Amino acid sequence: MIFNFLNLMFQIQIKEGTGPVFFVLVLFVAALFFFLDKARKGATFKIRKIAGLDAVNEAIGRATEMGKSILYTTGLETASHIATIASLTILSRVAKRAARYGTRLQVPSFDPIVMSLSQEIVRESYLEEGMVDSFKGDDIFYLTQEQFAYTAAVEGVLVREKPATVFLMGYFYAESLLLAETGNSIGAIQIAGTDAVTQLPFFIVSCDYTLIGEELYAASAYLSEDSNIISSLKAQDFGKALLWIFLLLGSIVTFAGSTKFLSLLGAST
Repeated sequence: MIFNFLNLMFQIQIKEGTGPVFFVLVLFVAALFFFLDKARKGATFKIRKIAGLDAVNEAIGRATEMGKSILYTTGLETASHIATIASLTILSRVAKRAARYGTRLQVPSFDPIVMSLSQEIVRESYLEEGMVDSFKGDDIFYLTQEQFAYTAAVEGVLVREKPATVFLMGYFYAESLLLAETGNSIGAIQIAGTDAVTQLPFFIVSCDYTLIGEELYAASAYLSEDSNIISSLKAQDFGKALLWIFLLLGSIVTFAGSTKFLSLLGAST
């Protein structure tokens, strides 16, 4: 009914069975603009505390106090992977702190394109901190795209350099435990983050802090403390809550034997 009205009034062509998706999309976009408008008017949004992100400054400070380096890996995926994109965002924040404190930052890369992006991100971070002369491009380097060859090479860097802080952010596979245990064996403080469900247990038991799933995606908003970015995060939370409400309502009316709710949304029964 609702979607027939939209078809008549606005000439919006909605295929049968796609009405609920369109309805949720409209509500989500409306929520996004609502939160963006509130952010522009000076509203502040609260995000729950994430221990792994709160510990970033502490971990970088530890490396500075000990006079040792920081090692940061973006995982074993390409630049198009969402976990890699999230990792590069966190890398920018880490690089700014490292530049401010004058701490060496090493970034061994699995993918050559990710390496190029990492170099530009770190260089930009050093430039923003007024420390571009301290930037060392050779510290952001490409290793190999062979899984365990890359793992062995990173382990070699860990054992030789003995960094005080290790960041394992991105998508990982079977090498996750090898990297985390090697970092643990040299006494480094380790902060890991991944959306690879099968690798989370290994990071949780081997690292000091672990970002679980969407905590990795939320890192850019959390670390920036920018209301405009946080507003998009709030809109996502609203969208998830909306989906849960519709799932619950749909389940209730279906079990009750009624199809009116589904018919109203234009869903086939």
